[in-house]
Amino acid sequence: MRTPEQIEEMVPISDRSVQRFPRLRQAQLDIVRRFAEAHERHFAPGESIFNVGERAVPTWFLLSGSAEISGRDGLNQQIQLQTLESGQFTGELHQLTGGPTLAAAVAGPNGCTAIPLDAVRLRALIVGSAELGELIMRAFILRRVGLHERGVGPILLGRAGSPDLLRLQTFLRRNAYPHLVLDCSSERGRQMIEALNLPAADLPILVCACGRVLKRPSNEEAGVYLGITPTLRSDELYDVAVVGAGPAGLATAVYAASEGLSVLVLDGEVLGGQAGASARIENYLGFPTGISGLALTARAFNQAQKFGAQVAIPLRATQLRCAGNGASGDHVELSLSEQGAVRAKTVVVASGARYKRPAVSDLRSFEGDSVHYWVSPAEAKLCAGEEVALVGAGNSAGQAAVFLAPHVKRLTMIVRGSGLEASMSRYLIDRIRALGNVDLVVDAELVALDGEHAGSLAAVTIRDRKSSATRQLPVRRLFMFIGAEPNTTWLDGCVELDEKGYVLTGAQGAAHMSTAARYALQTSLPRVFAIGDVRGGSTKRVASAVGEGAAVVAQIHSFLAVCGESS
Repeated sequence: MRTPEQIEEMVPISDRSVQRFPRLRQAQLDIVRRFAEAHERHFAPGESIFNVGERAVPTWFLLSGSAEISGRDGLNQQIQLQTLESGQFTGELHQLTGGPTLAAAVAGPNGCTAIPLDAVRLRALIVGSAELGELIMRAFILRRVGLHERGVGPILLGRAGSPDLLRLQTFLRRNAYPHLVLDCSSERGRQMIEALNLPAADLPILVCACGRVLKRPSNEEAGVYLGITPTLRSDELYDVAVVGAGPAGLATAVYAASEGLSVLVLDGEVLGGQAGASARIENYLGFPTGISGLALTARAFNQAQKFGAQVAIPLRATQLRCAGNGASGDHVELSLSEQGAVRAKTVVVASGARYKRPAVSDLRSFEGDSVHYWVSPAEAKLCAGEEVALVGAGNSAGQAAVFLAPHVKRLTMIVRGSGLEASMSRYLIDRIRALGNVDLVVDAELVALDGEHAGSLAAVTIRDRKSSATRQLPVRRLFMFIGAEPNTTWLDGCVELDEKGYVLTGAQGAAHMSTAARYALQTSLPRVFAIGDVRGGSTKRVASAVGEGAAVVAQIHSFLAVCGESS
């Protein structure tokens, strides 16, 4: 399965095989040698170089001979991927972080000799040599695409459209982890259930490449077992801890890590934040044909890892400790949902906002099954050919409507105001008006949900805000895009917030501190900064969030220099 976050849009299809498995010249191999610590190693014919699931596997650059690369699917079946020869190298994106490898390698019939580079030295090579850095990064990204296409990785098996299956699909897809989804009603799905002797209550299951079966795993369980979530060192003192892996947080990670700061990024959900759920962003500088939010944030994620930032997902910051030896001392401490706590010289609050929910009874009982707060290919497939409703009038709602319309029979947009002009970009309004299967209902609000049984929607009731007249729409899927509220409850009173719960920064902050002594993105706690949607007064746009992510790094550099703590 190809995912948009892995696709290099500028690479012609005819060139992808060459760019996926490039062959280095002797001069380039000489550069590789300069970055290697260990000596070259010879492998006998058929000898294992590394196995699926091994952690901290180096990237091997072949000097002579050949190596056979293979993967495994959730049925533990071997999948032949590629034969590498002299001048080529092993690895994909996990080699940047030392995570568990998704493939295995054995020496070819004549053996092979190769040079190893661990994750630290590999990143040093990628940054130190622009030519090799571009070549290796492109190869790694395209190889991850290949793993998706070839079915390497775990199998998700469950009832199509079930909330837990959709949740796990979203988690793996948004974190760019190769996987295959099987409907339990398909022939292959039924065969797996019979072979594993599973009751329906155990679904969905995650069948790992090693054969282990996880029954109805949480995102946290899946992340730990698959190696998506790293194990953090309790004694580490980071220069910057970023809370939130949306555009603002990822921009901070890229700029801070590229300038030599040690960076940890935490997010309790998935990569990309709300922007990652945008079907297409067409007003972001440099992408005239548009780019999906998932593709944009995944590229930023790869960039951050290239420079050595550590990204921990799903790992939630549950509390900012601001008393005692916390933010008022020489570091800040963050309590985590798992793995205890971490310490950092500075914290960047980029936790964004949570989806708003209308005051409609029984709403939560339909969430995940019939009510959704984002649109992806998975949701579009579920409602193909059906009538659906969408509530909202902002750009996110417009992007979702444009993405969904080609898949559904009819889409009804429910808008609280008198039209779209006050809250949506003109290009989206024009595109929606050109769609023949989109009905716009203005001055209306959602008042009730009706279901045939728990979680399964049959109709929604809307009310005209002028006449108070109500009517039902027979829809089985409802998409909600009514804005967001700041994700700041975890700050627990440690920094000043405005009346709506957004973080105050700079001149907006604590009255007892001199404005001249403060940085524009600094909160009422000196070591804590805030950027993006969570910050009071910010412009709620991806471009603004990225800009603040770059700006905060400069302010952190200045702050640490004043404190005599520069790295």
